[in-house]
Amino acid sequence: MPIRSILAGVRILSLALNLPGPAALMRLQAMGAQCAKLEAPPRPGTDSSDPMAQYCPAAHARMHQGVAIVHADLKTGSGQQRLADILGQTDILLTSFRPTAMQKLGLDWPSLHARYPQLALVQIVGAAGHRADEAGHDLTYQAEAGLVAGLDMPPSLLADMAGALLASEAVLQAQLARLTGQGGQHIEVALFEGAEWLALPRQWGMTLPEGVTGGAHAGYRVYPCADGRVALAALEPHFALRLWQQASGDSLAQQAADMLADETRQVIAGFCARHRRTELDALAAQHDIPLHTMP
Repeated sequence: MPIRSILAGVRILSLALNLPGPAALMRLQAMGAQCAKLEAPPRPGTDSSDPMAQYCPAAHARMHQGVAIVHADLKTGSGQQRLADILGQTDILLTSFRPTAMQKLGLDWPSLHARYPQLALVQIVGAAGHRADEAGHDLTYQAEAGLVAGLDMPPSLLADMAGALLASEAVLQAQLARLTGQGGQHIEVALFEGAEWLALPRQWGMTLPEGVTGGAHAGYRVYPCADGRVALAALEPHFALRLWQQASGDSLAQQAADMLADETRQVIAGFCARHRRTELDALAAQHDIPLHTMP
């Protein structure tokens, strides 16, 4: 069975808003799941009650392609009945409400499991366990995980997107449990744990300035070039040798210079500065050197 059909026939209902839940739903829909999302009725003049539809309409539209949108107010009896009707035909429920909000709506795990024994719940929270009700967002989870440098904003919403991947993985785990007769499962996915996972190489020292993938290795750095920048990734000895042969002009060199030495960085920096992006791209293709040029 193709990977994109691995969840064919699996019915997923999402109550999750903003980025992590819809991003997970986008992946699950691509794997063949039958995806629906229940939202509160939109405000007048809007098409969706999901804040992402206002923050970034293009992202919201992309994440909801192929997803059936249902509107219901869960604070009303009719909305609760609509949800109950859908849950009776759902395999996996995906949420991103805080646990206290879930309890107020009667959607805490004990209540759900009693009514729908075969239903699985994948619950996205900010932090795990006793911290699940704490206020937080992608930026705070990245900061706590050590991914925020100085006063610069992170280049992407890493905690949210890592959380979406963990939620997709949790859905697969829940479906496997259902297929092996274990019934409905409750799996909690924490965005902070996603940020922590992405931060592990930094905690291990790999991406700190003195780490080999943090800039200490002369062949694994970003350098200016004549008309832009170049990201070099000549980390392994055979890549480093090919880079050094080109940078030093010694095509017969049998080994690269000390790739942790300042002198080596200076030679490679000078080499990059003398060449345009098209020239570096051509050298990379000709000599099998991993690099990517940028404006």
